[in-house]
Amino acid sequence: MLFRERQQIIICVIAGAMVCGFALFRYLPLQSKMKAVGRERTGQMLVITSASAEGEQLPRLERQLLELREKVGNYDAKVPAGRDLGIFLHKITDLMNEQNLREQLVQPGKEVKADELACIPISMQCKGSLKQIFEFYKALQGLDRLVRIEQVKLVNDNNFSGQVSMHTEAVIYYRAGATQG
Repeated sequence: MLFRERQQIIICVIAGAMVCGFALFRYLPLQSKMKAVGRERTGQMLVITSASAEGEQLPRLERQLLELREKVGNYDAKVPAGRDLGIFLHKITDLMNEQNLREQLVQPGKEVKADELACIPISMQCKGSLKQIFEFYKALQGLDRLVRIEQVKLVNDNNFSGQVSMHTEAVIYYRAGATQG
């Protein structure tokens, strides 16, 4: 019987060693790999969810791009190759005359040149009704040349007759290095 008990103990020890070996060398490594795969899967699901959300925004971004292209138009065409200052000043005066603005004064300032662009500050003054001045600005915006309004000063006359004095500082641009006009 002693031999049988020893044999059972040896079998139990071998079975225990096999269970421990299985747990240490097979189960625990597989368990850690499964956790790593689970973390990787969760990360991939987050990436997929994020990409899906961004993909849904793509049509909206394309619409915005088209709208911006429409607003900007052909920017290069609005920055002429030459100064054409005289022509521009004449157009400003014509716009003021079309709106029946009085006491007109349009004066260019000292031009500033950079590598590719040059700009000329323009000072504009006139008097008229607020509606006439707004119509002038609307027409100014429709010109085929880029005009950036730097400062606008509107002052009501002293007797409140509806006449407004307008003083505007603006800047026009042209491509430097091009022929001067």
